[in-house]
Amino acid sequence: MRYYHLPEFGGVDALRLGERDEPRPGPRQVLVRMRAWSLNHRDLLIARAAYGRDVRPGVVPLSDGAGEVAATGEGVTRWRTGDRVVCTVIPRWIAGPPTAEKVAGMLGGSLDGVLAEYVVFDEEALVAVPAHLSLAEAATLPCAAVTAWHALVEVGGLRPGQRLLTLGTGGVSLFALQLAVAGGARVTATSGSAGKLDRLRDLGAADVIDHAADPGWGATVHERSGGGVDHVIEVGGSGTLRQSIEAVRTGGRISVIGVLSRGEGIGPVPLLRKALSVQGVLVGSREMFEEMNRALERHRIHPVVDGVFPFCDAADAYRRLASGRHVGKVVIAAD
Repeated sequence: MRYYHLPEFGGVDALRLGERDEPRPGPRQVLVRMRAWSLNHRDLLIARAAYGRDVRPGVVPLSDGAGEVAATGEGVTRWRTGDRVVCTVIPRWIAGPPTAEKVAGMLGGSLDGVLAEYVVFDEEALVAVPAHLSLAEAATLPCAAVTAWHALVEVGGLRPGQRLLTLGTGGVSLFALQLAVAGGARVTATSGSAGKLDRLRDLGAADVIDHAADPGWGATVHERSGGGVDHVIEVGGSGTLRQSIEAVRTGGRISVIGVLSRGEGIGPVPLLRKALSVQGVLVGSREMFEEMNRALERHRIHPVVDGVFPFCDAADAYRRLASGRHVGKVVIAAD
């Protein structure tokens, strides 16, 4: 079988395609024939040794993928051959709050990831693909969608009428937009591209702001929302956090998820003045994933897929994500 690995961390060009024997499932394990994969910004950071967490040399990359059960090991009860399944990013986090033990290993970093034609999983580390989604669509869910659900529902208590701010057109932001609109929230979204602003409107954003043309967009959001939004899905990091604090209402919440932009550090005074709740969000548990999938099915939500690249051209998918021109998720499909 074919698989990709990173023998060194020199960026996209370090990605190597290799061949090895097809693995076999052991007790309570499942062999999955992978049919689709998707990328996250985390994968770009790992490829160039900029992730800042333990990454094993030679690691098989990517945390997100979907496929069909090809074989089951002894004692497996959750799955049968032919079932459509999608992996969880943090295999040991099944339910409950995160602990150091539960989140100790993540696919594509400290653990081998899924960019291979066949992958063995523990039977507890998989969820069923929502019935209305293709495998290519399902492959976009494990990291970005679950993170958005965790921030919106588990942390943010999403409810009708809530005012939400999303930043840009990456996977987490678009899943947050779609889920929030389905939940009856009013979403303001930002982008630096006129074409992307139109796409955000099409997806249900009630208001859009061109952050490239309006460097003080935080104050603009605060004014247009009548005193600040209730919740910010903050994916920019230090480069956008000051504006997010400006945009949120007193007593509001900021879910810190990404590090897409650089900027100066910020002291605690602005947080204190507004009595803000600021919380880091790390993907989510399998239980959250399953709850989210039920919501996706109920509301018939389809992920936004920017483009699909064949397995043999996986490096081109990396380059598409790195370009920043994408809207939604970049997907790799079996060829």
